[in-house]
Amino acid sequence: MDNGPTSLAAAHHETKNPAKAFTPLYRRVAQAYRDQIVSCILSPGMRIDSISRIQEHHGVSRETAKKVLKVLADEGLIVQKAGMGSFIADRKPIRRIWGVVVPFYSYHYEYLLEQLATRAWSHGRQFRHFLSYNSWEEEIRLVGRLVGEQYEAVIVAPTLDESRTADFYGRLCGRESFVMLIDHTVTGSFFPYVIQSYDLGVKRALRYLFERTPRRIAFVRNQVWLERNLVQEIMEETYREIMREERAGTAPLVIDRMSRIDKEFVKANDVGGFFCCDDGNAIRIVGRLRNEGISFPEECTLVSYGNTEPARYFTPAITSIDPHSEEMTGRVMDILERTIHGESTEYCQYVVQPEIVIRKT
Repeated sequence: MDNGPTSLAAAHHETKNPAKAFTPLYRRVAQAYRDQIVSCILSPGMRIDSISRIQEHHGVSRETAKKVLKVLADEGLIVQKAGMGSFIADRKPIRRIWGVVVPFYSYHYEYLLEQLATRAWSHGRQFRHFLSYNSWEEEIRLVGRLVGEQYEAVIVAPTLDESRTADFYGRLCGRESFVMLIDHTVTGSFFPYVIQSYDLGVKRALRYLFERTPRRIAFVRNQVWLERNLVQEIMEETYREIMREERAGTAPLVIDRMSRIDKEFVKANDVGGFFCCDDGNAIRIVGRLRNEGISFPEECTLVSYGNTEPARYFTPAITSIDPHSEEMTGRVMDILERTIHGESTEYCQYVVQPEIVIRKT
């Protein structure tokens, strides 16, 4: 049966991700087939498109079509039989490896990965983590690869607009690899998940800041988080909503470039407090403004999100929202242990409640 995937144009939406421009065409076509193999649209034993069919379906050269089949064969996804064609390979045995896919680097994710790795090793599992660069296409590629390689568990912190990946995850249901979501999700009903309530964390931070200053509260984005970011959008939307309710006469102040923040900016905009999306930016702001003569918390107050070691050990120690990574890790392990023992995880969906840890800012 010759069931190829939809055309490349339909399989891959346009994206602003500059990395895509440097991805060879044959690899993008191969990814379209890989997605369908991983999601069981193309099942073991089925015939995959021939070279001529790939040419026709995707509008590529014969040489490109041959490269597509070679990539899939090299990855063990297809078996090429002389005179008969290429067929979807049988699945490999489940491997005792746990893989985690995260969208970007942050102190928060570094701490979470460290805890997950420790727990994986204690259960005799290998642990590997991967960076999707906040690209939904790269996320699909990575998750598909790990599922195709029969990782025992694939744990994903989603990226960007999850509507882009919802169909893909929906097709993964029922695979041998166990897939779950962590940190945040808006389409998590497909899988077990352990997420945190980012909006509650922002509310608790702003409540603290309102109590300490009548002046403007600035929201500081993380400018190194590429493209759109679901987490940051949730946090900013909550900030704007609360500002409209609590400080109706004061316009929200969103800062997207750290270079804007100095003593002159603080005075000109009557800034009395900052809310930072991560601890790294918070440390930079406190250090920079203290160097220019602004003291914390006497002249400015600040709260960041993360409660990582840099926030705890910096001087002055940073008041932070603690996402309870330890609890999140514990919940993840509860779910994975159920899976290991063959128990149902159908209703294993948890929301961790963040809390504010008051220190010296």
